[in-house]
Amino acid sequence: MKINQNTVLQGKKVTLVPYTSAHVSRYHEWMKSEELQRLTASEPLSLEQEYEMQRSWQEDADKCTFIVLDTERWSGHTGTEEDCMVGDVNLFLTDMEDPTVGEIEVMIAEPNCRGQGFGKETTLIMMFYGVTKLGITKFEAKVGQENEASISMFKKLHFKEVAVNRVFQEVTLKLDVNEQQRQWLLEQTNHVEEKNYNVLNLQTCASET
Repeated sequence: MKINQNTVLQGKKVTLVPYTSAHVSRYHEWMKSEELQRLTASEPLSLEQEYEMQRSWQEDADKCTFIVLDTERWSGHTGTEEDCMVGDVNLFLTDMEDPTVGEIEVMIAEPNCRGQGFGKETTLIMMFYGVTKLGITKFEAKVGQENEASISMFKKLHFKEVAVNRVFQEVTLKLDVNEQQRQWLLEQTNHVEEKNYNVLNLQTCASET
């Protein structure tokens, strides 16, 4: 999605940046994991296919993607952006009859970053972006039945379980963002800073020269 191609959303634990070609190699290594393939219902792709996928995601009008960085490492410049990657988050706008519906998908790929609130803050920031920038008022999440940690996280964020698909072993959770939920979401994300990705990259290049 082009709308977020220059957007950085910096939180306390995580920072969301646009998915660029610089991230593909690390992402490709993640997706070789059978565990991640199972949890995300994904098929392994070749490196070239991953680059093609990244380019299509950047252009697609119905998919908003961010790469998730470890804020502490990224803001401290303790490595390259690729070194700071911990996962990704997607928002699919695929309901042609209702453009206010967004399906959210979160992956914290680095095992040592799970169970520390990275997924929760990532989800909150993406919901904030969806509500304030994309006009989303209804969220949906589809999670594998075995992924109890993810199901529990969504429920803590006020999602309700609405369906279980025994065939695909998948749980569907939904959240309607009424005014009360919107205010709660804004309170939970009032620390988030929006920055310009190109400007930050220019500043980084300047500091390295």
